[in-house]
Amino acid sequence: MRAPPVRAAMSLNPQQRAAVEYTEGPLLVLAGAGSGKTRVIVEKIAYLVARKHLAPGKIAAITFTNKAAREMRERVARLVKGESAQELNVCTFHALGLKFLQIEHAKLGLKRGFSLLDADDSAAIVKDLAPKAAKPDQLFGLRHLLSTAKGNGLTPEQALAAARGAREHEAAQLYTIYQKRLTAFNAVDFDDLIRLPLALLETDAETRTAWQERIRYLLVDEYQDTNDAQYRLLKHLAGARGALTTVGDDDQSIYAWRGANPGNLDELARDYPALKVIKLEQNYRCSRRILRAANALIQHNPHVYEKKLWSEHGEGAPLRVLVCRDDEHEAERVAAEIAHQQQTHKAPWHEFAVLYRGNHQSRPLEKALRLARVPYHLTGGTAFLERTEVKDVLAYLRLIANPDDDAAFLRIANVPRREIGATSLEKLGLAAQSRHVAMLRAAHSDAALAQLAPRPASALAGFAALIDELGNASRRMTAADLVDEIVRRTAFAEHLRSETKDEAVLARRLENLRELADWFRAMQKDGARAGDLAAQLALLTHADRDDAGNSVRLMTLHSAKGLEFRFVAIVGVEDGTLPHAAGIDEGRLDEERRLLYVGITRARERLCLSYAARSRRYGQIVANEPSRFLAELPPDDLHWDGRDAEQDAESKRELASSHIARLASLLAD
Repeated sequence: MRAPPVRAAMSLNPQQRAAVEYTEGPLLVLAGAGSGKTRVIVEKIAYLVARKHLAPGKIAAITFTNKAAREMRERVARLVKGESAQELNVCTFHALGLKFLQIEHAKLGLKRGFSLLDADDSAAIVKDLAPKAAKPDQLFGLRHLLSTAKGNGLTPEQALAAARGAREHEAAQLYTIYQKRLTAFNAVDFDDLIRLPLALLETDAETRTAWQERIRYLLVDEYQDTNDAQYRLLKHLAGARGALTTVGDDDQSIYAWRGANPGNLDELARDYPALKVIKLEQNYRCSRRILRAANALIQHNPHVYEKKLWSEHGEGAPLRVLVCRDDEHEAERVAAEIAHQQQTHKAPWHEFAVLYRGNHQSRPLEKALRLARVPYHLTGGTAFLERTEVKDVLAYLRLIANPDDDAAFLRIANVPRREIGATSLEKLGLAAQSRHVAMLRAAHSDAALAQLAPRPASALAGFAALIDELGNASRRMTAADLVDEIVRRTAFAEHLRSETKDEAVLARRLENLRELADWFRAMQKDGARAGDLAAQLALLTHADRDDAGNSVRLMTLHSAKGLEFRFVAIVGVEDGTLPHAAGIDEGRLDEERRLLYVGITRARERLCLSYAARSRRYGQIVANEPSRFLAELPPDDLHWDGRDAEQDAESKRELASSHIARLASLLAD
């Protein structure tokens, strides 16, 4: 068979080329920040197709976000030409898990068209099943422990056996009845997208062999962020032959709080004794000063594999450290510094970012940037798919696709309002349980409805009939058209008008519905069923569609991972904030240090670090100490405002001149 056309690879440095061309066994690529790891993965896929004559459909590249997967897919498509590029599996872990379940659903006791529950649906079920007196923080703790058990690949029985202490035992008991509820709904949650494929691969040799044949070569990005279940899944897919390339950086492992285990780097070496390790140490992003600071900081952490980044870029400007009176003064100084740098370098606003440890730190920054007339975009606001109206319409799609989805039924039975109260829904739920049917099916039963008052019984019968009609319509229309039909048949626009007084807010909510239909329209392929597309949409995250335009980016250090900017400011670099107080108290300084390392290595040319001498916490004014991490940075590469009088005076003159020029340009506008 003739190999697909592949564009010649771009020039690679020796280590990158070695990583691309090594295919004799399992490979770990230790890729430092800015070292071109994505390029290595992309070029390796092209190499496997062109040089090793591996069919594109037999290759899977896995990463953690849909945005990263989409960008990687686009880059691969530029190398692997023709229709063969469409056969490549470039996706997230959860998307791969969803595909697995859609193929193997029967072996796992799922019916076709199963529902994928989002975090809100899952939380609602936990709240319903938990003790009625449970407080919000207790419910959050139970959900976290349940998710952790699933993230470790445990069944309800295994979680119960492994439980230590009263809280874990309570969570394991909840897990048992929670999973029974999901089975009744013909539904899975996000954790199941990894846990269920893993369970089948571990217990069914025939399925395991089939999937190892389906995926002949596996590439994994951000390997340091894998949890235990994800690693076990990878191991079963790669099999004994170890046709596997993992790319990661232990210095950028910052997600232990959500189950990531950097120890999987060690585990890989134990499971594959023939593992080859290649280090990518040339940084193509940062100035030498910034890189020296990052190296000096991270050297205080223990390492299984030592590496030291280097760069051919120039020295660059010293790292500025701003000592501020309080949070508001800090925000004002950072805003002024951004405006000054933009005016001086004539740089687009999108080349600037302000990073912080927690979302609450954005408030004074937003105020200061507005006053300085600096456009900004806040990453981490309410995600598009978290908008109430979007989730409501998606719930209609889910219920149409899966009539057993009680979570979707409960969400929309009274949306728009149909005079169906909680008491009526509870009675219907009891009737459904007694008949061992889903609530929608119970709503078709005259006997079940007879137990309700006439008005809600009539409303529920009408709702059930509406879902039937929409289900029939779904067989002859695309998902995008079905969204429009739902909005029309339910008078959803009128519903939004009745509960939204602000015209601007109403316009945004209506636009969200139009955008949802447009998304389906763009995603529509080969007449795919609406329910399947709804499940695909549920995988998307806010980061996947976070288009800031020409604005300064405000985001947490966690959100900044994988990004880079010409100018970066990191605020709140004080003990108790960065490192976080919990990290200090619990001895987790290594991860806090890695978090600052990630922040530092986002900057290409200029980096500003700031802290407030005092701040308000829990209604009290407290004095702050500069972060202990500042003492770990090379002093010769830092400029502390206030310590160098001559340089400070020059900086103030430049800042004043820049401010006057900016005011003049604003007045001219």
